[in-house]
Amino acid sequence: MHEKDHGTSSASHRQARAGHETGPSVHHRLVGTLAVAVLAMLSGCASLAPALDPIALPVASNWRTQPDAPSGAAATELAWREYFTDPALQALIETALENNRDLRVAVLRTEEARAAFRIQRAQQAPMVGVGAQQIRAGLPDGLQPLAGRSVLEVNVASVGISSWELDLWGRVRSMKTAALEQWLATEQGQRAVELALVAQVADAYLGLRELDERIALARRTVENQQELERIFQKRFELGHGSRLELTQVRTLLSQGKALQVQLELQREQQRNSLALLLGSDPQLPPPSAPMDEALVMPELRPGLPSDLLANRPDILAAEHALRARQANIGAARAAFFPRIALTGGAGSVSTSLSDLFSSGTRAWLFQPTIELPIFDAGMRQANLDVSVVRRDIAIAEYERAIQAAFRDVSDALAARQKLTEQLVVARQAHAEQSERLKLARMLFDAGSAAHLEVLDAERDLLAVEQQLVQVRRAALSSQIGLYAALGGGINQPPKR
Repeated sequence: MHEKDHGTSSASHRQARAGHETGPSVHHRLVGTLAVAVLAMLSGCASLAPALDPIALPVASNWRTQPDAPSGAAATELAWREYFTDPALQALIETALENNRDLRVAVLRTEEARAAFRIQRAQQAPMVGVGAQQIRAGLPDGLQPLAGRSVLEVNVASVGISSWELDLWGRVRSMKTAALEQWLATEQGQRAVELALVAQVADAYLGLRELDERIALARRTVENQQELERIFQKRFELGHGSRLELTQVRTLLSQGKALQVQLELQREQQRNSLALLLGSDPQLPPPSAPMDEALVMPELRPGLPSDLLANRPDILAAEHALRARQANIGAARAAFFPRIALTGGAGSVSTSLSDLFSSGTRAWLFQPTIELPIFDAGMRQANLDVSVVRRDIAIAEYERAIQAAFRDVSDALAARQKLTEQLVVARQAHAEQSERLKLARMLFDAGSAAHLEVLDAERDLLAVEQQLVQVRRAALSSQIGLYAALGGGINQPPKR
């Protein structure tokens, strides 16, 4: 009888131990099942961000100035190396893309926005960590009999989840979407900076070429007037000329020297501007051809104003910024609903460090938390109102970006058309002024005209020549502006 009772007691003890060991494993299975269910629920939860209504194009549907070559190339399909074929200019642009500090800042801001998105995206996943603690606490006299000692010492080693939010209302998802859109906006901003930099370098290079040609014209005039001054000085000394004629020659010579010095100053300033864009001192080879022959750019097809929505990086940046503001509204709306977070873990607990991982020291924790502020003095409503106002501001900025792009293209098309006409007039004026100078010299040599008429013709020819160079440069600059305004090369991968 005693042996039977002892056997029955041993069996009951084994059964009790089996039940003790099965309890935590059953709970772990329940927690795992709950986690799977939560993940499935999270995958189907909807964001509270409102849908973005279509925005009417705040510009005309067609360009006021119709292009002369509607069958030209699309600017978005032409990389800058294909549009700017001058080797010297290509080398300058490559240097600027490598060294320009504004572009470097834009690239770093893109990297910053990408890292911020990764941080926000990580909030959707539970944070699993491993920890170890040693707790020593002095107990008051009333609790010492319960603990059996005056100092309580507990050692804990665990692995678990720390305050993982169940994104039932899409708050975390909306914040992740906002961070993603902000990253995309910054990336498009970087492309806008790069396109603007290419156009600025090309235009600055044109400015140098223009000033080189104008300086050459002024220098040629000064050399001619110096020779005339020597001749008229000799004639005056021999009594064959008047002091008035000599003074007129010297006046034109002084004007030519003043113009040359002024242009040389402008060239130094232009070179400094180019150096700032390049981030280094520009290395410029001597020009081998006039600028309008060296900088031949393909004709461009402007398309329709609606095409700018997908072709201009600044418009795309404004659109992504608008979507980010829209997602922030969803996060602000979700703040009105309860916030549920889970904290859990499993590990070992022991009063002795040597027995921390022994049998019977297993422990677990499952702690769901629900938070819903009852009174916040209107903070959540104000946060929602701020999000809505910022969304409306983003809409206005998006529309303004579209209008600015439309103006840029319209200005470039009008400039290209009118400057082409002006260039024809300037060339005709140059031909007529050259003929006038030729006739004035013939009449002076024949004794039928005063030398003052020759000097006036030379002065006017110099002004016409200077104007012709300026118009040629302006016409080329309008082509650069049109390429940038149409989002040149946006569909081509960057070659950095």
